[in-house]
Amino acid sequence: MNLTLLIIRTVFISLILICFLYGKTVGQESPLPHYIEDGLNNNLVLQQKHLSLQRAMNALQVAKSMYLPAVDVDVSYTHAKGGRSINLPVGDLLNPVYSTLNTLTQSQAFPQIQNETINFLPQNYYDAKVRTIVPLINTNITYNKQIKTDAVRLQESEVGIYKRELVKEIKEAYYQHLSALQMEGIYKSSLDLAHEGLRSNQKLLDAGKGLPAYIIRAKAEIAQIESQLAEVENNIKNSALYFNALLNRDADAFIERDSTLFLEQNQSLQDGREIDVSHREELLALQAGIAMQESALQMNKRYLVPKVSGFLDLGSQAEGLKFNQDSRYFMVGLTLSMPLFQGNRNRLKIEETKIDLAESWNRKAQAEQQLTLAARAARNDVLAALKNYEKSKVQLEAASTYQRLIQRGYSEGVNSYIETIDARSQYTSAKLSVNLSQLQVLAALAKLERESATFQIP
Repeated sequence: MNLTLLIIRTVFISLILICFLYGKTVGQESPLPHYIEDGLNNNLVLQQKHLSLQRAMNALQVAKSMYLPAVDVDVSYTHAKGGRSINLPVGDLLNPVYSTLNTLTQSQAFPQIQNETINFLPQNYYDAKVRTIVPLINTNITYNKQIKTDAVRLQESEVGIYKRELVKEIKEAYYQHLSALQMEGIYKSSLDLAHEGLRSNQKLLDAGKGLPAYIIRAKAEIAQIESQLAEVENNIKNSALYFNALLNRDADAFIERDSTLFLEQNQSLQDGREIDVSHREELLALQAGIAMQESALQMNKRYLVPKVSGFLDLGSQAEGLKFNQDSRYFMVGLTLSMPLFQGNRNRLKIEETKIDLAESWNRKAQAEQQLTLAARAARNDVLAALKNYEKSKVQLEAASTYQRLIQRGYSEGVNSYIETIDARSQYTSAKLSVNLSQLQVLAALAKLERESATFQIP
């Protein structure tokens, strides 16, 4: 009778544990949403995705700044000797004239001068200016800005894709950890029953009513359960490590159990209606890529549009580092650039862009088809997991009843000890099957939520 009371108490404790893990507790908030929020805020890979998004946003700001004037300071100084030069025979030309004038005026008012040699290279020369360039006509700037805008959209979609995948990973890791904890409780309960069976058989053997074989069998059962329990404890540690790594927390951080986990979540199946995948971030990313290629195509088509810029120079240049009214200057002008002949490269580039654009539309169509199929398969997986869960509960009820009957028969001497071991084994397997079915349902729901993109990402 003591063994029967222990079994009843163990079953009752196990049911309490199941209710604690999966029952709905009024007024108690689930910790899982907070863990998901921590993961979205602290995950290292997601932080890298945000850095890529910031890089794309900075590139967009650079593209916008191309509309503004560019002002540069340009200062150069040169000093040279030798090189090419030009001879100016000013002495040979003017000295006879000066001599005649001095004779006529009977004076030395007109002195003799030497011939000059002027070098082409400047000596002790500087040129300092402030140049302002303003783009007046440049279609590339407009299309480049649009391409960078779509690049930001693409990176935002990439961030959203990883966020959804991270939410699914966090949920599955959390479910795995709780499932391992529940399995630990199941094996501990089974181990308690095995120890009680060993004590009962030892008492019977001491009283001369038992068999030594039962003692050996009980010890073997205990060793087997302890081995299984050690494996489960290792799974608990590993699942906690992985879960905390997803949240970028300390490896030994405490993981709170969810008391509102396994609820009536059949409503997530949407009553068999078609799942809309048009708002999936994967499709938005492909659409952004298509928009970028369309902008590139339009930019390539306008290769004959001239590029016109205006410039203004304000500066000073002179030899001997002089700065005065004569050295200061300003210069204004326009520059125009347009291709005349480039070996048909521009037309070929247009055709290449059209081919890339067609391939992108094809990839988008394939992605829509694959995502729709994945969503339907995920919904079917949930339905199958729910059916398996209901069947496992029926099996657990039957195994529990069978175990109680066999234990009562063993106490009354009707059933053998081997039958009690088999009944306990079936009961433990049934509880593990329920645990596994619950895990499969929760994992399938998390996958369906991922495939249908129903989770509201902040």
